[in-house]
Amino acid sequence: MTAVQGADVDIPTSDGTADAYLAHPADGSPHPGVLLYQDAYGLRPQLRAMADRLAGAGYTVLVPNVFYRHGRTPIGEVPEFIDPAADPAIWERIGPVMASLTPEQTERDADAYLGRLADSPLVSDGPVALTGYCMGARLALRTAATHAERVAAAAGFHGGRLATDAPDSPHLGAERITAELYFGHADQDHSMPEEQIRRLEDALCAAGVRHTCEVYPGAQHGYTQADTPAYGREADERHWAALLDLLKRAF
Repeated sequence: MTAVQGADVDIPTSDGTADAYLAHPADGSPHPGVLLYQDAYGLRPQLRAMADRLAGAGYTVLVPNVFYRHGRTPIGEVPEFIDPAADPAIWERIGPVMASLTPEQTERDADAYLGRLADSPLVSDGPVALTGYCMGARLALRTAATHAERVAAAAGFHGGRLATDAPDSPHLGAERITAELYFGHADQDHSMPEEQIRRLEDALCAAGVRHTCEVYPGAQHGYTQADTPAYGREADERHWAALLDLLKRAF
């Protein structure tokens, strides 16, 4: 692992300014870019640590606050250890904010986030990679479809509602995707049941998308997030191995 530098940055968008965290190797040279999409709990120390780990592996990583329309990070009260069982009201605060982010807003925001990476002297020329967690997996899948020419690879971990029967379900953009995809599903995730896993894979196969879909046994929704009770060390390390392998193939 190389030395890493990180800084808070602002990203102008068509709807305002998104605050974000940018991590990169400390050598100051350009490295392949990675856009990391947050989970529902938002940009916080856990995600900064994940970005730092990716940067230490040789990437320049941008983590935007996708809820910026509701204010800068943190959005509402987010404890150091996030336990919904101890604070059931947390979803009353976060749920409406998460639901307010539309596919159209996601597409516009991706323009700004990818533009920020493209303009940075710390990012190598060419396409970038995406990784997303929980709701961030949906954002990664949508971005891979709406910005196909700018995305070389995309991953999603314990993503929910990736292949619903809604007319705007993320999996319906599969035919536009040119990136290689990887999904690490949690087998104890009610937001991504077996029916949706099959529907997602069927759509990717029909579209000819290079992909891997794996189900992690014994894993809960949120298994990568060490600041929640859903965290699972074995599943998390499997996620890191799969993600880094995908990035090596992409760049």
